Amino acid sequence: MLGRLNHVAIAVTDLKSATNTYRDILGAKVGEPLDQPEHGVTVVFIELPNTKVELITPLGENSPIFNFLNKNKNGGIHHICYEVKNLELSINILMKNNYKIIGDNPKIGAHGKPVIFLHPSGFDGTLIELQEE
Repeated sequence: MLGRLNHVAIAVTDLKSATNTYRDILGAKVGEPLDQPEHGVTVVFIELPNTKVELITPLGENSPIFNFLNKNKNGGIHHICYEVKNLELSINILMKNNYKIIGDNPKIGAHGKPVIFLHPSGFDGTLIELQEE
C-alpha cells in the first residue's frame, strides 16, 4: 500500500523564523508560504534531495494545529505523509481492519492531490497522512 515518503510535517509557532533557519542557516531550498484554509494551516515546503519537510502553522482561530501547539509549546513533528497509488482502496483496506480515519472524506492537500489522515491511536501515536500519487 505505502509508496514513498512524501514529507514530514513540523508544526511551528513562528513560520518566518523557521523558514529563515532552513534557508539561511541550513541552506535548503524553501518554497513560498501557502495558505490551506480547508485544513486551517499555512505551509511552507522545504525541498530535500529525497523528500520534503513541511513547516505548518495555524491559519485562523479554528486551526487544528492550535491544540498540538498548546501541548507542544516549541512545536515539533506533527505528522508523516506517505504516498499511495489508490487512496480510495487504501481507505477501504484500513476501514475493514478497524483503523480510524479522521474526517469523512479525502480533502485536497497542499500538493493539489487528495489526502486523508489516519488517527494516531492505530499507528503507535503517530498521525499519518496518506496522499494519492
